[in-house]
Amino acid sequence: MSRALSKIMAAAIIAVIIIAIVAFYVYYTSQEALKSVTTTPIASTTTTQNVSKIKVAVLFDVGGRGDLSFNDMAVLGAEKAKKDFGVEIDYQTPKSLSDMVPLLESLSKSGEYKLLILVGFLWTSPLNETADKYPNQKYALIDSTTGVYRPNEADFLFREQEVGALVGIIASGIATQLGSNKVGAVAGMSIPPLWKFHIGYLFGIKYFEKYTGKKIDLIWQYTGTFTDTQKGYQAGWQELEQGATVIYGLAGLTHVGMFNAVIDWNKQGRGKAFAIGQDASQEWYAPQYIPLSGSKRVDVAVYTAIKMIVENKWTPGIISLGVKEGGVGIWDLDGVKYFAEIAYETGKLKDLTPDQVVKIVNETRNKYIPSISWELVNKLKSMLEKGEIEFKTPTSEAEYNAIIAELLKGNLNAALSKGSVN
Repeated sequence: MSRALSKIMAAAIIAVIIIAIVAFYVYYTSQEALKSVTTTPIASTTTTQNVSKIKVAVLFDVGGRGDLSFNDMAVLGAEKAKKDFGVEIDYQTPKSLSDMVPLLESLSKSGEYKLLILVGFLWTSPLNETADKYPNQKYALIDSTTGVYRPNEADFLFREQEVGALVGIIASGIATQLGSNKVGAVAGMSIPPLWKFHIGYLFGIKYFEKYTGKKIDLIWQYTGTFTDTQKGYQAGWQELEQGATVIYGLAGLTHVGMFNAVIDWNKQGRGKAFAIGQDASQEWYAPQYIPLSGSKRVDVAVYTAIKMIVENKWTPGIISLGVKEGGVGIWDLDGVKYFAEIAYETGKLKDLTPDQVVKIVNETRNKYIPSISWELVNKLKSMLEKGEIEFKTPTSEAEYNAIIAELLKGNLNAALSKGSVN
């Protein structure tokens, strides 16, 4: 794997992880002051307004389009809303961080747009400086929260432990197919969002263990950084040497290094091993060795925000997106192809075509993911969609550690705030 390709992919991934991390840190420190609601996006609906008058602006962070992650996923959701509802969509990217407040002020003052969608954490401070000045302008902040409840602001966040659980089931199944009983994870810093991923991932592993009788051990490693590929490589290599055959990447730029460790491990003939990506579909980076990615559907958040405007059902406060709302899950092959096509069009995917990426991923999934894993994934998804179970959100490190300790004992219900797994 070339260093140039690694750096390109790293730039796309690190922004995603850091945005998610800081957003949830703000969330945990301010959630009591906010109203929490949940809305369910509808694939296609009949509008109730004169949509020809509805204009929406999507504001990217300074990275703009082509990042193969947050910004491009926002475009996916906006374009679907444009097709379904007939709204007019404008896209804008600030020239620099210092341009963000002036741009937001200008668009808010114009009164031209029914909704301004702000993609990512970098918009948090500019929105706090602007929103109160324009109470008639509606704002949707994606994957962050200002920590302030406002009637004209909706903040979209995600339930990471749900996707972590689904990935844990799949990772366990792949490991058993490889004759292994160990899976791993290379994580960034020990902070609340990663606690939730850890709880979910371990829950999925123990869920697989409970229903198959096959013991699976987890090597979970915090690297303390989201920006060091060398540490990611070292952490991944260490876990491989300890027997992990599947490693989940939860550390941004750092886990790109883990991807490369898995690639080298395979190419050096040290054994068969796989990596799993997160947030955007990352399979295209090395489809022979990354058969799966967990999804964090920014596109669903964008689509939902526009739908609320179209249907005149604006809901301010925090909007939580999980499996039930289609906000998190596992990327299907259409998603794999979508991101592979972007990578191909931007020259980042050079040795394969998007169709070849999909073919390789599909063949690898069919060969290495046993049917029992998909059965258990569908069973868990059904319970989440029906609201039969809900995960706890730890409010302290002590509570997080206590949940992990109980999960390691096989007490799955310790991770749940509602329902039970018998």
